[in-house]
Amino acid sequence: MNPLRSLFRSRDKPKDSLNGSRYSFFFGGTSSGKPVNETTAMQMTAVYSCVRILSETVAGLPLNVYRYNDSGGKEKAFKHPLYRLLHDEPNPEMTSFAFRETLMSHLMLWGNAYAQIIRNARGEVIALYPLMPSKMTVDRDQSGRLFYLYQRGSEDPTTLGKSTQVTLSPSDVLHIPGLGFDGLIGYSPIAMAKNAIGLAIATEEYGAKFFANGAAPAGVLEHPGTIKDPLRVKESWNSAYQGSANAHKIAVLEEGMKYTPIGIAPEQAQFLETRKFQINEIARIFRVPPHMLADLEKSSFSNIEQQSLEFVKYTLDPWVVRWEQSMCRVLFSESEKPEYFIRFNVDGLLRGDYASRMTGYATARQNGWMSANDIRELENLDRISSDLGGDLYLINGAMTKLEDAGLFAGTQYKKEDSA
Repeated sequence: MNPLRSLFRSRDKPKDSLNGSRYSFFFGGTSSGKPVNETTAMQMTAVYSCVRILSETVAGLPLNVYRYNDSGGKEKAFKHPLYRLLHDEPNPEMTSFAFRETLMSHLMLWGNAYAQIIRNARGEVIALYPLMPSKMTVDRDQSGRLFYLYQRGSEDPTTLGKSTQVTLSPSDVLHIPGLGFDGLIGYSPIAMAKNAIGLAIATEEYGAKFFANGAAPAGVLEHPGTIKDPLRVKESWNSAYQGSANAHKIAVLEEGMKYTPIGIAPEQAQFLETRKFQINEIARIFRVPPHMLADLEKSSFSNIEQQSLEFVKYTLDPWVVRWEQSMCRVLFSESEKPEYFIRFNVDGLLRGDYASRMTGYATARQNGWMSANDIRELENLDRISSDLGGDLYLINGAMTKLEDAGLFAGTQYKKEDSA
């Protein structure tokens, strides 16, 4: 018996991020009492902003297929079928930007991104179609092999066939998992942080209802006698002072009526501080710097550039590596993997201001490790012809190799010694 089969059979089935709390998550149970799922979470401005920032950033990065050349370097593999799919148009219905933006938003909300791989008779990838994570189940068969079970809907691509339940092999699915229990299925960030998001939703709803229903000033109307029609008095008061449009109006009381305020101001209840803290909580979940969510309280001209660089290094880079390795693993054949690879270009996000870039380019040019065309390519400028010196690597003429300097000094020493 194949030992690998027994090993896979002994392993548990892949577990998704909702295992163990499936009931409470599906029914939206949170400490705040507010239902939380992917749809309600996206109604929070902080969640929407984090998802949009990460999705649009990954979608906007240059994505290319490269191959190793004979000189040990790399070059863009323009003729490879995957180049056009990933760089321009993964399927006839989407641009590369829209495709990557969709899959990245799935990663942010469900913790997993799936796409159906369409191949031709030669096994080459000819199209990629996004699949909804909420309809996908990852399981093992009796032999321990993975398979993907998809619940097809009318809105899904016709490439899945007509059956309502479609079984796909791992070679037919581009699966990009986030952080997970078993390395196969990712956590749902929304499920893991549902209490923090639920509190943010409850706080926002409280603020909305406060301004919609709160009479300002709020309190109790007292009358020394008996009011014949209290409902009319109440409606008259609300029509005059209820809602944000009537805030801070001067109240006129008659017949000895007395107004006693009993409400608590939002500042006293730390309402604004709670809302601000929840924004930072959500930013912490997605590891997005607060200044990118328009919270500039702890940002300044001296540190905001450093925070932006940390966003690329500590937030974006891990997601980019997940994308690159997942695509290389399933989109290339075994014979292609030693020769081809896929890379995002994040250099544009790491560039400083114009003056700093020019100073860096000048240093690289003078020290001979960048040519004029290397620099122009980074600045998205046309290349200079090789005949005009565009590919030349130059060094400062005043500098001499140390070994030459030592040889010259030694020669002088020998001449003086012989004399």
